[in-house]
This record gives sequence, C-alpha cells and structure tokens, in this order.
Amino acid sequence: MQRITPEQRRRRLAVRHRLAVRAADPVQAARAVVALHATDPASVHVSVQARTGLPVAATEAVLYADRALVRMLGIRRTVFVVPTDLVPVMQAAATDAVAVTQRKRYQQLIADGGGGDGAWLRAVEADTLAALTDLGTATGAQLSARVPALRTRIMVNPDKSYGGPTGITTWVLLLLSADGHIVRGRPRGSWVSSQYEWAPMAGWLPAEPAPWSKAAARAELVRRYLAAFGPATADDVQWWTGWSGRDTTAALRDVQPVEVDLGPGVRGLVLADDLDDDLDDDLDDDMDGTADPGSSVALLPALDPTPMGWKQRDWFLGPHSGALFDRFGNVGPTVWVDGRIVGGWGQRPDGTVAVRLLEDVGTVATAAMEAERERLTEWFAGIRITPRFRTPLERELSG
Repeated sequence: MQRITPEQRRRRLAVRHRLAVRAADPVQAARAVVALHATDPASVHVSVQARTGLPVAATEAVLYADRALVRMLGIRRTVFVVPTDLVPVMQAAATDAVAVTQRKRYQQLIADGGGGDGAWLRAVEADTLAALTDLGTATGAQLSARVPALRTRIMVNPDKSYGGPTGITTWVLLLLSADGHIVRGRPRGSWVSSQYEWAPMAGWLPAEPAPWSKAAARAELVRRYLAAFGPATADDVQWWTGWSGRDTTAALRDVQPVEVDLGPGVRGLVLADDLDDDLDDDLDDDMDGTADPGSSVALLPALDPTPMGWKQRDWFLGPHSGALFDRFGNVGPTVWVDGRIVGGWGQRPDGTVAVRLLEDVGTVATAAMEAERERLTEWFAGIRITPRFRTPLERELSG
C-alpha cells in the first residue's frame, strides 16, 4: 500500500485548489474544488479572488451573463455555485433527495399550521412558476404580489417562545429550486446581498442538460471529489456528500478508488490513476496536482470549500480548530501557508483586513502574508463583509 505523507497531501492541496498557482478564471477556480460554497454570498467572490486575483465583476459576468456557473441547492442542503456541466450531476446525486425531504417537512408544517394539503402546495408552486415565467425574473416579494397564496401565513411552533406566523414564499421558492424548475439569479443590491432575483431554469442555461441516473451521478460526484480532495477517507467522502453509509459505499464501489496509507491506522482513498506524486516543474493549465509550486500564501473566506472539504482536518489544521471554527463546524476566514492553516483574518470596521498568525511561519512567509493582506484590503475597496457564521478569532479581529 503506497504511503502518502501529510506533506504530500498539503502539496496536492496547495496546487490542486489553486492556492499556489492561480486559476485562469472563476470557472477553473470552481472546478478546482468541485463547487464553491454559496450559503454566504460574499464567500463565492472572495473564494474566487483568492484563486484568481480577479475582481467581483469577473465572477458576476460568469454567473449572470455567461452563466457558466450556477447557484443551486446541493449536498447537505447547502447552496453551492457549480460549473454548468455539474448541474445535472448535483441534481441527481443530491438535490433530488433534498427536494423530497424538504417537501415532506413543509407539507407537515403547513398541515399542522392549518393550511392546505399537498395538492394545494403543488398548485401554489405551479402558479408561482407561471408568474415567474411571465415576469422573466422576480424577487420573492414581487412574486407574492402576483400570487395571493404566497401570502399565506402558517403558525409554526406555537408553543415556543420563538414560534409565530411564518410566510410560505421562501418554502415554495426552495421547493421549486430543489426540483430544478427555478434558479437564483443576480442579488438585489450589492454582491454581498442574499436577496436574489429568481428566474425559470428553462432558458437560463444555454441548453437543457441531459438527466443523470442517481447511481451514475453519485459516482461522478465522488470521482470529482477525489480528484480534487484525494487522498480522503471514506468518512471524509460521507461527510462531504452528506449521504448515508450505504449510499457512500455504493458510490465508492462504482468508482473503485485505490487505498493508500495516510499514517498509523488510517487508510485513504485516491483515484486509481492518481498515485503518481513525482514532482514536475511544468505547471500547465490542466494542473496535474503533483508539481511542487514552492511556497504559497492564501487568505480564504468563511465557508471556503477547501477547509470544509474533509471531516478529518488535523493534517492541515493542526491545533487551531477552536479559534477558527464555530461550534457547529463552520469555518471562519483562514490564513494558509504551504497548504496548511496557520491563522485567521477579519475586517475592521473601516474595511481593513486584519490578520493573526497562530504559529511562527518565518519571515519570508510572514512578509508574503502581509502583502496578501494588503492586496485583499484593496480588493474589497471599502466593502465590509460579515460572515454568516461567526467564529471566535474573526469576531475578535473584526472589533
């Protein structure tokens, strides 16, 4: 069984996730990590800039003009930005199951709150989709003005202090998006806004994608994950996908990865053609992920897909979890040197990026980090972001 050391894993991470050598464009940056986390809208743009250096306008063009990247609900009921060709894969591998679960939940809440049945909810969805098709694009508020049933309010958790009447517009839009009928478009206001315009999926993509079977889609998603994040353990794969153990085992059986030794008692998985770790000075656009890029420094945002890509993180995180993750496992802004986390960052009230190193990285890396901090402050151009999930160090640095 081939041994892959933590140092080799960190080298793979730095190169393949474009922390060492920048991607050419936002699509290449997204492919490098399979998909970009988009629960926090600002993270998408900061994740891209960390890997490309490009301004917000470049990512917006790819999202809303070229439409080569698409926002969609995916694994673990999380919003992601994915390359267009991954849309049908993610839909069959994860989103279809999310849609079933969420429909049951909302139908039960509506029934318990004195609302209509499943047929009524389907009728509201149909009316909403028809209104959106007529309008072209619209916000939830605009659709509620056109579809009276969207203004229905349901009593949720009446016996709790936080309970009360809740509108169903968000529920209906989530179900329509999970079923692949509508898509999140441009946000209202600035790029940090989470209030989106919606559009019918039909006509949003250049061509209607061919559907995938669930088994084939899950195997393809695991292949892409291992190509970007391998070596990874079976537990990592299950955590990242959010699947059951049975579904994870079935997908891995279809992919047939090779086991490798990651240390005492730990077996990892890599794709069968991904065992060669020889150094190669030719860093071409395809980025085979084996070359030694030299030293690298990167400032990644909260919920970036790189630190969220593994369940077992000791080999790149070290002892810094308490400062950089919240109690639910969400990562805050992080500082990376040579494929490992060495600190965190936040924004002062005036927009300046503040960094704190949690270990000594030497004068050369510290100088490179300072240059990256100044570049990121300039990139923000006065815009201040607040992560949706606050972590101890980020709160402290943000003042």
